[in-house]
Amino acid sequence: MKRYIPNALTLLNLLCGCIAVLFTVNDNFISAAIFVFLGIFFDFFDGFAARQLNAQGELGLQLDSLADVVTSGLVPGIVMFKLLGLTELGWTDSSYNNFQISLYELTGGGYLPFLGLAITLASAYRLAKFNIDTEQQSFFKGLPTPANALLVISLPLILKFQNNDFINQIILNKWFLIGFTIFSCWILTSNIKLFALKFKTYGFKANATRYIFIILCLVMLVTLHFAAIPIIILLYIVMSLLDNLT
Repeated sequence: MKRYIPNALTLLNLLCGCIAVLFTVNDNFISAAIFVFLGIFFDFFDGFAARQLNAQGELGLQLDSLADVVTSGLVPGIVMFKLLGLTELGWTDSSYNNFQISLYELTGGGYLPFLGLAITLASAYRLAKFNIDTEQQSFFKGLPTPANALLVISLPLILKFQNNDFINQIILNKWFLIGFTIFSCWILTSNIKLFALKFKTYGFKANATRYIFIILCLVMLVTLHFAAIPIIILLYIVMSLLDNLT
């Protein structure tokens, strides 16, 4: 029975992603974020369980990517679709709390909101590349889709909870969101080597970069809350580039 446990965790990831899609479509970004976080939690532990139970297999690998397409690909694509639609309607930092808006209204000003779905396409492409790449054991090529999903979904959470007019104006700027979307698609599909949070041993010397990164993440989350997430992703990329030089 133990070989079914990792796949069951993967299916829980997929279930969380499906629920998050429903919440996102209905403009409930907070509940959507909760289920994305849960999905990513299950996504992390399905691989951990597979390694611990020696239950790794091709089925699990394919199922994991299919689940990630929904939780870490479709959800952030819809979030960006919504945000771009709001900027097209001329929404400002004082009106971001009410996301209740129809599909017709979102697309009435043009087709820009559909650019957000490029994140979903890039996520699917990145996952397909990962499945056929035999090199990505101790590192990733390009930003993992769960990290990118956290990056995108942090935007509406920052708008909702940080209460900073300057940050709100940046996030609800059309050109910022366009650049953000392009960067997201590029970093997902790039060949930049990024370290993986996989511990073969737990000694500090062999995992110094990982331990330092985790400590800095905890400090920033406590002090900056949701605004820490984009900084953490940027820190992850910078620390990986520095690690590649050593």
